[in-house]
Amino acid sequence: MRQSLRDKAVSVCDAKIAQKGAGVGLSFYAFFQNKNDDPELLMEAATWWIKQHKLDHFEKAHKIRDMILSGDKPNVTTSKLCVSRLGIA
Repeated sequence: MRQSLRDKAVSVCDAKIAQKGAGVGLSFYAFFQNKNDDPELLMEAATWWIKQHKLDHFEKAHKIRDMILSGDKPNVTTSKLCVSRLGIA
């Protein structure tokens, strides 16, 4: 995802968290106005969200912000929990 979109996404996540609290959810559509004036950028966000990370339609804003700020690396705690639940070790 290009840097300008990353910056916009982090800004939107921060604003949503400040406005509605830590439990607020959002979709990638939150990073855009209610019109399709840049379809390539919209598809870039959708690809990152759906194809690359296989995220649900709505995710917690803090999760998305943290993923972007970490360079899209998976959360180690979450990964360990998934491995534990699946019985893989």
